[in-house]
Amino acid sequence: MSNTTADAHLKSTLFGHPIGLYILFFTEMWERFSYYGMRALLVLYMTTETMGDSRGPGLGWTSQEALALYGWYTMLVYVMSIPGGMIADKLLGQKKAVLLGAVILCIGHGVLVFTDTWAFYTGLGLVILGVGLLKPNISTMVGGLYAQGDIRRDKGFSIFYIGINTGSLLATMVIGFVVAQWGWHAGFGLAGIAMVLGLVVYLWGQKYLTHVGNLEIQEKNTVDESSYGALFQNLLTSKKQLTLTIILAVVSLFGWYSLGWGFGLLFIFLTVIAALMMMIYKELDSQQDKDRFLVLLLSFIMVIIFWGAYEQAGGLMNLYADSKTDRILLGMQVPTVMFQSLNAGFIIIFAAIVASYWAKRKLKGKEASSLFKMAIGIIIMGFGFLFMVFATMEFEKVGSSSMLWLVMAYLFHTIGELCISPVALSFITKLSPVKYASLMMGVYFAATGLGNKVAGIIGESASELGEYSVFLGILVFTIVIGTLFLMLLKPLNRLTHGAEDNEK
Repeated sequence: MSNTTADAHLKSTLFGHPIGLYILFFTEMWERFSYYGMRALLVLYMTTETMGDSRGPGLGWTSQEALALYGWYTMLVYVMSIPGGMIADKLLGQKKAVLLGAVILCIGHGVLVFTDTWAFYTGLGLVILGVGLLKPNISTMVGGLYAQGDIRRDKGFSIFYIGINTGSLLATMVIGFVVAQWGWHAGFGLAGIAMVLGLVVYLWGQKYLTHVGNLEIQEKNTVDESSYGALFQNLLTSKKQLTLTIILAVVSLFGWYSLGWGFGLLFIFLTVIAALMMMIYKELDSQQDKDRFLVLLLSFIMVIIFWGAYEQAGGLMNLYADSKTDRILLGMQVPTVMFQSLNAGFIIIFAAIVASYWAKRKLKGKEASSLFKMAIGIIIMGFGFLFMVFATMEFEKVGSSSMLWLVMAYLFHTIGELCISPVALSFITKLSPVKYASLMMGVYFAATGLGNKVAGIIGESASELGEYSVFLGILVFTIVIGTLFLMLLKPLNRLTHGAEDNEK
């Protein structure tokens, strides 16, 4: 390919955005089809009896056991984004990391077609590894398509987010019928086919991505050169950071002893990441970079809380829809899995509207910072659980609850998600130190994963506390946290040092 042709590909736009955005859009769309299709089936498959179900035998687990594994799986899917980001930053570059992740995902979903127990666990493990490589790095590539200060960046992430949810919508609309007709493992197989389509799109569109996602080779002895090994080596001579790391390590070992090896390993992993974050903060040269890095880490608190509440959709709310909701519509029973499509459908309808609202608000000079949007998003999502409180109250009275409550809950969850998730992705690309861009995207997705694990723990507690108490608790807690961040908005925005002030 000549240089003239290559330059033409890079400068090509479609609907005002680089064509590379749409290549990543369709790649992620099919990857999310595979992920959300399997996510919608996972808890239902594990809790289905081993005999006597028209969809085929499940694993016959209790709801508590299924939600526990669901929490671990959805957490690890995103926590693996941290090593995935490290591999991209230091070894492969984002572009090759996405490719490798896509190939592993194809293999993982293919293994899940088999009915053996080993295939179930092996397939889940491969999906975890594949998503860890693909998810943070494809998002970083989206940010790389835009110059610093380009106001199209947020809208570009919203378009990309529509791709994510188009995949989710297609999966949850189709996969329930596939499972009803041909069984659980046909549904897992369909997820694998979708991932293959995503891989094909990504390979075909490489000509539009030649300038993004490449491994940046630093000259030796330059100020930008750093390695994770060197950061940990410097930890040994940094008294404050080393002391905090030792304290966290002791707490981790106590967690291992009191909560089991699974939580112990998780706490040790988080201790390592905390040590890495402290050393990156120490390494940054300017106070501006340090302040922005600190704000980024604080924003991850909102991310964990948001997803800890939101991910009840795939766990507790999924089970609630299956067993306690009147799903009869026009004389036909709506498959439980199809309720998962509400979120994706609402996102496709409202994504551009919400993004345009925030853009117009900013142009008018009104408060529209990323932190403001994220805090508002938590509050709106929290109000969605008010409808689940009403659903449980109706169930207690008449023994069933209207599906309208679920529809309204998913609507509020969706509007909240649109205020926080694509915004957070864009926010990370604005504030992250350039040489740690993929790592910080990985930390964001790890925060999402921790939220998923929190969601599983909360869902498990419903067997003792009851759905009413759980939904009401989430409602109150999310509103309090969102309000707290709004109260801290001005000092937090000052610490960003105008990172979003010059967008146009």
